[in-house]
Amino acid sequence: MQSSQLSLLDHFADHRPHLFLRRLRVWPEVFNHILNQISSHPIFHSSSENRQLLVAIQLATFLFCAGHYGNAASPEDVAQWAGVSVGSVINFTNRVMVAILDEHDTFVNIPPHDSEDMERACTFTELWTCPAWRNGVFAADGSSILLFKKPQIFGESFYDRKSRYSLNCQVCIPMHAEWNTYHS
Repeated sequence: MQSSQLSLLDHFADHRPHLFLRRLRVWPEVFNHILNQISSHPIFHSSSENRQLLVAIQLATFLFCAGHYGNAASPEDVAQWAGVSVGSVINFTNRVMVAILDEHDTFVNIPPHDSEDMERACTFTELWTCPAWRNGVFAADGSSILLFKKPQIFGESFYDRKSRYSLNCQVCIPMHAEWNTYHS
């Protein structure tokens, strides 16, 4: 039995944006911006007699799936949350990814090295992460690197949510003048 929770998103967007953020991992304004960017993509328009669901439903389902992990992210659980079939979850994911990847240059924007935006990003990085990463552009985290055994010093701090001892990988790609020369 399936009962969609998608209808709650409109209420959350208008009255409880923090709950919208918790479900889809983006603020309502960001969701609307992404929706506006991808809605006209040809992948959402078909001449088939079987009409697709609204792009907003496909995007919401995709974001819910992408923003959760473990049991909450299985296609079956996402399908139950959205009130659609497992096949629809897979189709929505494929369609939204195609549309987003085609908009790569719109969504991914690296400001010029000497711009005010880049300076703000560098200052934020220096204040909130590692000062040595001030000139970094890309950062990725979340990959677990399993440890052979519990470390001797601060061992419990390496115990992760999957009941293993691991390191959480942090990667930063520093911005160099040479990089800017070749990629501008």
